[in-house]
Amino acid sequence: MTIGILAALREEASHLLADLEPGGRRTRIALRDYTSGTIHGHDCVIVLARIGKVAAATTATALIEHFGVDRLIFTGVAGGVAPGLRIGDVVIADTLVQHDLDARPFFPRHEIPLLDTSHCAADPDLTGRLETAAQAFLDGTIWQRIGPDVRRQFDLVQPRVHRGLIASGDQFIGSATGVRALREALPDALAVEMEGAAVAQVCHEYGIPFAVMRTVSDTADDQAHRDFPAFLGQVASHYAHGILQCLFEAGIPPAGPARTDPQPPLNAPGLKARAT
Repeated sequence: MTIGILAALREEASHLLADLEPGGRRTRIALRDYTSGTIHGHDCVIVLARIGKVAAATTATALIEHFGVDRLIFTGVAGGVAPGLRIGDVVIADTLVQHDLDARPFFPRHEIPLLDTSHCAADPDLTGRLETAAQAFLDGTIWQRIGPDVRRQFDLVQPRVHRGLIASGDQFIGSATGVRALREALPDALAVEMEGAAVAQVCHEYGIPFAVMRTVSDTADDQAHRDFPAFLGQVASHYAHGILQCLFEAGIPPAGPARTDPQPPLNAPGLKARAT
């Protein structure tokens, strides 16, 4: 079993890379460094996916095709859009949707062309284990890693774990107007980011189990840019490391065989021919 771990930003993967046991190997593919090694007895490949859906999809595909990973975990930050979410909360994805995907009139809004779905479901078992690990971290070692000054700076008070819909798109949602529009289009969305749903689509098509974990860094409003670099280094990096450490220590059973469903035909119903 080999687990692929993706992060969009360097800070989110720094502690995980340091955890790899001696003898790790680095492979460079398409401007990315994939580091293979072992963490707590689990074979892993850790990679910086970069920002955006195309970058994330490219990275996930390479993990599957070149390294043969049989499950993927994406860790990173997100803006909270659901009422009640606070900075420092953790959102675990049940499903993911591309909020900026709109192929109307040929397909309904948000539907992935030729896949007959708009929402890609995360693997229930891996997601459940990740949720348990996140709660264990918040109940356990979080304040050993994050000191009182940082807690006060970001107003981290009793962070909670949430599980539900995450929306992804190739745009930074950083205004109250943007949040309102997103809530109107996807009222069930808990958080918004720029990569998860692209990884979800790749895994859906390959039949690879996956899970997505996001630390809420802001509330996706007009203050979303405030102290973001500091949050990455002083909070989010410790969340990613601490939660995945809890996951690995608890153990992850081998995944089943990848799904081998046939791909839908290019002349799938609903796709209208257009002259070029």
